[in-house]
Amino acid sequence: MSHALLSASGSHRWMACPGSVQLETQFKDQSSTYADEGTFAHALAELKLSRAIANTIKPTAFKKKLEEMRQAPLFSPSMEEYIDQYVTQVTEIFMAAKKDCKDALVLLEQRLDFSNWVPEGFGTGDVVIISDKVLEVIDLKFGKGVPVSAENNPQTRLYGLGAINTYQLLYDFNQVRMTIIQPRLDNTSTEEMIMEDLLIWADDVLKPKADLAYSGEGPVAAGDHCKFCKARYTCKARAELNLEMAKYDFQDPFLLTDREISEVLARVDQLKTWASDVETYALEQARDHAKKWPGWKLVEGRSNRKYSDDIQVGQALISAGYQEAQIHKEPQLLGITDMEKLLGKKKFGELLGDLVVKPAGKPTLVPAADPRSEINSLQSAIEDFSESA
Repeated sequence: MSHALLSASGSHRWMACPGSVQLETQFKDQSSTYADEGTFAHALAELKLSRAIANTIKPTAFKKKLEEMRQAPLFSPSMEEYIDQYVTQVTEIFMAAKKDCKDALVLLEQRLDFSNWVPEGFGTGDVVIISDKVLEVIDLKFGKGVPVSAENNPQTRLYGLGAINTYQLLYDFNQVRMTIIQPRLDNTSTEEMIMEDLLIWADDVLKPKADLAYSGEGPVAAGDHCKFCKARYTCKARAELNLEMAKYDFQDPFLLTDREISEVLARVDQLKTWASDVETYALEQARDHAKKWPGWKLVEGRSNRKYSDDIQVGQALISAGYQEAQIHKEPQLLGITDMEKLLGKKKFGELLGDLVVKPAGKPTLVPAADPRSEINSLQSAIEDFSESA
């Protein structure tokens, strides 16, 4: 499925920083191991729920598909255990709904259209349960970062609005329940609203901010919502927010007050994250795209020597008259530094010189005054190191 410009998952950010939508268009989408793992976990959950409660797949086909997924690189027994916990919890919620309404309906991975309030807005609801009294949307979050609350959560509210927009004419519900389940954190959070209140929020709060973000003319504002923004590396608003700490110019009385230290402590994690993001971006651009940063250059990072083959090292030393107890520090060979002390530099070179290698260090950015030779890109570095190997 294609992605909406104003996505539900990014709603916290674009509602707080409408200008981020325009900034993000300048950056390519990039996947990650965590995102791929989350996508796979959602697919596994959909498969299991399709058999457990939706009854949309036959037993033979289910077993075949499940076995295929168990062979996939992203699968792990622990993932399946967490997903089974999620499936059990969703099943209990659905059974409770059927108790109140025999005709309760469950839908999996449904496209939900909330474009009445967000231009071209749509998203995917992991689970939608519809009954005569309550409409419930359930969102699986497989990450294990921090607990996420459903209270005042714009993402789950958007899913609720999309479900209202799609199914209001089929069922007579007046309550909307929005639930987030994070099985790896044992966290479940639910917000329940009268449908009218949710629609009022959508008209009065959501729609004006969505229109502003979609127009490309909204202001840029930095904050906690910057974490997953594609423009976070070079956003000036974020830089200015973090550089505010430079205002402490240490004039009389030359020391920070307790209040000023408290202000710094409150921002230090955000400052470190911002600095790390900028550093990562600068390195990637220099390494992968031959970007030249004024006053900086790309060099081979530090690396440590290592044995090319432990077995051959052991054999060479035993043949030279050394005892097992001398050259081993259970359960491994002595490290290179300790071995050099044992043998002496000259003997070390004679016996093991051909069995010690110094791998290329990872490319790193350093000030231009650094004495190390500059490399232009990761590819050129690989070629240089291959020739010298």
